[in-house]
Amino acid sequence: MHVPSKLHYAAAKRILRYLQGTKKFGISSKKQRTIALSSAETEYIAATDAACEAVWLRRILYDMEHKEEGPTVIYCDNMSTIAMSKNSVFHGRTKHIELRHHFIRDLVQNGEIQLEFVNTKEQLADIMTKAVAADKFSQFQEIMKITN
Repeated sequence: MHVPSKLHYAAAKRILRYLQGTKKFGISSKKQRTIALSSAETEYIAATDAACEAVWLRRILYDMEHKEEGPTVIYCDNMSTIAMSKNSVFHGRTKHIELRHHFIRDLVQNGEIQLEFVNTKEQLADIMTKAVAADKFSQFQEIMKITN
């Protein structure tokens, strides 16, 4: 941009404020390439994808000399998914899951990622993936700072 105006600066400032206020939020939605046999597996695969993204972001921050303290927290509303991520033993129920999806187990074990339970009624990600009542939708929008 050759001649930025006050309007451009105001827009940039608004974007920076938005980014500052939402730096702990991340949303991603995509079709999974693997067929899951249960909702727990679906959540497990999605948690692994989120963990990979978090590790990538942590390493970028590290390269910029900003070391993140403590693990990155991923909120999950499925207790079976959390249990699978903490258990490094392969069981009959999980042996068919592709090996690459078990990467989250290593990340949880070495303390880079922490999966925490959140009640389904409080899961912010549902605003983008499920039919949510209007009042809950508005509440989630405000929390995520995606209102006009």
